[in-house]
Amino acid sequence: MTLSEATPQLDLPEDLERNDRAFLGHPKGLGYLSIVEGCERFSYYSMQTLLVLYMVKYLLLPENIGKVAGLSWLRGWHYAGLEGQPLASAIFGDYTSLVYLTPILGGIVADRWLGRKATLIAGAVIMSLGHFLMAFEGLFLFALISLVVGVGLFKGNIASQVGELYKPGDLRRAMAFQIFYIAINVSVIAAPLVAGTLGEKVGWHYGFGTAGVVMVLGLIIYLKAGHWLPADNRAPKGEKAPKVRLTRSDWPRLGALAVLVPVLAVAMMSNQEIFNAYLVWADAKFQLTFFGDTLPTSWMITVDATLSFSMLVVVAAFWKWFANRTGREPDELGKMIIGSVFSMMGGMCLVIAAATAGDAKIGLFWPVMFHLFNSIGFAHIMPVSLALFTKVAPRALNATVVGIYYLAFFGANKVVGEVGGWYSSMDTVSFWLLHVASAAVGLIAFAAFKIALGKTLAGNIVES
Repeated sequence: MTLSEATPQLDLPEDLERNDRAFLGHPKGLGYLSIVEGCERFSYYSMQTLLVLYMVKYLLLPENIGKVAGLSWLRGWHYAGLEGQPLASAIFGDYTSLVYLTPILGGIVADRWLGRKATLIAGAVIMSLGHFLMAFEGLFLFALISLVVGVGLFKGNIASQVGELYKPGDLRRAMAFQIFYIAINVSVIAAPLVAGTLGEKVGWHYGFGTAGVVMVLGLIIYLKAGHWLPADNRAPKGEKAPKVRLTRSDWPRLGALAVLVPVLAVAMMSNQEIFNAYLVWADAKFQLTFFGDTLPTSWMITVDATLSFSMLVVVAAFWKWFANRTGREPDELGKMIIGSVFSMMGGMCLVIAAATAGDAKIGLFWPVMFHLFNSIGFAHIMPVSLALFTKVAPRALNATVVGIYYLAFFGANKVVGEVGGWYSSMDTVSFWLLHVASAAVGLIAFAAFKIALGKTLAGNIVES
């Protein structure tokens, strides 16, 4: 029995059926969820773009670091011996890894107790609070904690709703997640231009405050969109939530996904480093002064997001054209293998830039080429792997499995927090070669997965 045959049919509200192709050939709910996720990602990437620069250039300076409540205690045991850029990298790694660890808890809360909608709303409120707390230097660590908890409650529970807009076997599902990622990348383009510019040019707190305002806007839109969203997974009042029942065919697929998580973590290391040591390197070494005006370093994130957005569209269009022309296209793991090749090519651009620059400023040719190749790799790995997880996940554990997927980001960001701290003491060429090697590990592992577990992940399991 195939996966689509083994998965229960979704009970979609009648209006979802009637308006099944109202948004670019997709359910109208996809449009609302994409906008809401775009607002959440704008707020998140505003924080992501500004955080390391804010710490290195202001908060962790000797005259300011003492204002942060609780940080001296943390430095006494968790960040012992760290200061300046390595300390900023370690805090960044902990923050960005934890925001991808907590979605699994948010998925469990949604699946077992509150339901997706209430959990997501709680997450949006807590995230908004976290962004506004960033206006107070002394509450920096409390702001980070609020953001970690809020993202955990929010993130997996919106992605799982995208998957539930489609019946099993609906071929639009993978394209839906690419549209979803396009909305994310529009937000990443806008975040550095708006919040990044305000933060670097006007004042750090203006950038963080803007992120909070946009998050509140996303919450309002979500509350107004309820009619077009999938039915909640919360049990009716007075009834117990149905017990999760897994079939024999579910366990091999769940096991394969669990093994895939650390591989994804290694494969995406270069992409996650963009927000950490890469920005510090760009701030110090890139030629960003044009006609006497120095551009905000955070605009490099806009370059990356613009190319990511473009390549998501180009890659989706290419494979649609290729499928129409040949009647076939690579499966999810095949596309992830292709993506790893492009990620390695992107990393080599940074190696070349570091090796040829000497003491001079680095022109933007090689960094832009890095972002181009890395974006092509991203388009073949990130949305495709998320679609794979939602396809393989048993419906009863859909939000939880999406949370498990985000463990890959937890691992990647935790490693990036550690490895990024080596930037200050390691030869720059070797530093970026290390990131090329991580993409090569992903390439080899995805190929091994395709050979050994391809049928399992495709759902071609006969259920006895």
